[in-house]
Amino acid sequence: MQLPRGRPRAFDVEAAVERAMDVFWSRGYHGTALPDLLRATKLSRGSLYAAFGDKHSLFLRALDRYIADALARIDFEFDPRKDPVDGLRTHLAGYVERTSGANGRRGCLLVATAMELAGKDAEVCRRVASFFKAMEGRVADALSRAKAAGKLADGVEPASAARILVCFVEGLRVTGKTAPARAASQATADALLDCFIR
Repeated sequence: MQLPRGRPRAFDVEAAVERAMDVFWSRGYHGTALPDLLRATKLSRGSLYAAFGDKHSLFLRALDRYIADALARIDFEFDPRKDPVDGLRTHLAGYVERTSGANGRRGCLLVATAMELAGKDAEVCRRVASFFKAMEGRVADALSRAKAAGKLADGVEPASAARILVCFVEGLRVTGKTAPARAASQATADALLDCFIR
């Protein structure tokens, strides 16, 4: 009988990733130092390196977690069993909520990462681009279903409209850092969607 090698991990890896994600989200990649991560995860240096490799690997793991959570939320909003226009309105309302007031000031880990690292770090660039492509595809699918149901305005192409909507919500993430009023952002989101919907 073969005995297991080494001691089993005595901590919740996913909880540690989530705590690290919060640090990176608050401070940015370059603004986060190893002692910040050790404090947040409550791990020793040796345990952190054994579990995640290094700061960059832990950051990629945290970014993957953030992306997975965002895609799960989008999949719920665009559940094909629901009306696609309702899904689009829910999707936009969620971004309005996340980009208004104190929520908006926190910003978006993905957008902050794109601004800080995407032009310099190939792994980060690949992840960010993949997320935007996946998001755009889900929005386009909802718009295609709306078109099939006769709910899109004449001349609206789902792929182009999806690109516009993704650019809009990511722009909300940036302007959200100034904590805009929720009502103003919601009115803008409604006006944009009304350009596409009958």
